Amino acid sequence: MIQVEGLSKRFGDVQVLTDITATFNKGKVNQIIGMSGSGKSVLAKCIVGLHKPEEGRVLYEGQSFHDMDRDEKRQIRQEIGMLFQGSALFDSLTVLENVMFPLSMFSKMSRSDMQDRAHEVLTRVNIVDKDGLYPAALSGGMQKRVGIARAIVMNTQYLFCDEPNSGLDPQTSILIDELIKEITEEFNTTTIVITHDMNSVMETGENILFIHQGRKWWQGDREQLLNSDNVELNEFIFASSLMRAVKKAMKNER
Repeated sequence: MIQVEGLSKRFGDVQVLTDITATFNKGKVNQIIGMSGSGKSVLAKCIVGLHKPEEGRVLYEGQSFHDMDRDEKRQIRQEIGMLFQGSALFDSLTVLENVMFPLSMFSKMSRSDMQDRAHEVLTRVNIVDKDGLYPAALSGGMQKRVGIARAIVMNTQYLFCDEPNSGLDPQTSILIDELIKEITEEFNTTTIVITHDMNSVMETGENILFIHQGRKWWQGDREQLLNSDNVELNEFIFASSLMRAVKKAMKNER
């Protein structure tokens, strides 16, 4: 579990986040949504320690990250896996080398053991017989799968996904959503997904945090989201005609 308590962040005179308090649950797909510029990415960077907040704190399993010593912070960081928006695979490394990269940096495993572990997670994300290929030879969906494999190769306890469906067709997006949900449940990770994809929110959002103008504006699950009277949330969620039709259909069923 990750908890954020009273977190505020500014850059110079610009207040980006104000008094954010939220809980992200273990074994659940937790999502952060909001308009561009609302502070979602800054919040995620504060959570993983890339930004230090002016006020508040981030707790991993009840322990304040910013109060930890260097070794404790290093341990937490080794338990964090990141899936970046563009997959962020190394173009000059093969599939197998990309997945092995965190192990080579942070573990003391032999090369043979690293290869075995990399094969294990690649198999888990349904990537087989692609060891020697380079990222340019992979489809967007396959690159995302390799990115997920790399993110979980260190026995990840905390998984952060930044727009995992960006650039993917709808069918592939669904497969990536399902894979993230399966891995979250299977490995009991605390997963945090930053997304604009409302289909993803409806499919996998078990704990949804809506950020508006740098403040926590709403938090709840999918059913609560569809039934919310929060004006700003509704304007964001139901901006598309499809989502408005979903809400209308749900009301008609009652």
